[in-house]
This record gives sequence, C-alpha cells and structure tokens, in this order.
Amino acid sequence: MVNPAEIPTTRVSDLPADGAVLLDVREADEWAAGHAPDAVHIPLGDLPASTDRLAELPDDRPVYVICRTGGRSAQATAWLNAAGLVDAVNVAGGMKSWQTEGRALETDHDAAEPEVL
Repeated sequence: MVNPAEIPTTRVSDLPADGAVLLDVREADEWAAGHAPDAVHIPLGDLPASTDRLAELPDDRPVYVICRTGGRSAQATAWLNAAGLVDAVNVAGGMKSWQTEGRALETDHDAAEPEVL
C-alpha cells in the first residue's frame, strides 16, 4: 500500500493556468454531468485495462489526475507513477474544488447546467 504522503499532490488553485493535462477518473455518469473542458476521461476501474488509452496523455509533462474529491485520483496517481506510465499528480479536493474555484465545467447533457456529482 502506498503511503498518502508519498503521492504527489497539488490543489486546484495551484494548477498551471494554461496547458495543464487533466485526467478525470470518475465514472461515466459523473463525467457526463460535469467535467473540465479538454480533460481526458478514463474511469479508475478501466485504467489497468486501458493502457493503450494512456497514449492520449503526454509523457513529457505532468498529468494532473482528478476525481470528485481526491480519493480515487490518489489511487490512480499512485498506480500510474508506480507503473512508470506517466508523471502523475493528484488534484486534492477534486472536481468539487474545481467547481468551488469557479473553473469552467461542461456537460454531456443537452440543455442542462453542468454539475459535479
């Protein structure tokens, strides 16, 4: 088991203002309700089986991993770093903090306001 103190972590407010690569590991219904523009969506449970999808992520800069509040993204960050697949950083507070910080949200539902589930 990975010690949480060993997982690289940042806050939403400390994310790079431009060009940050965001990997959303929430479930499909959570993603559809509201997600960050330009984020890559790979649910946590699909990560080990989706290594080919990880080619969508850069290998030359950090990938910021996000979920609803930070628990699943911490697990994903630990796995991605241990596997040496990408340089992953957990986003503490997740999409709840993203929304609180007033960051942009999109939804996959027509005529619905984005929300964080």
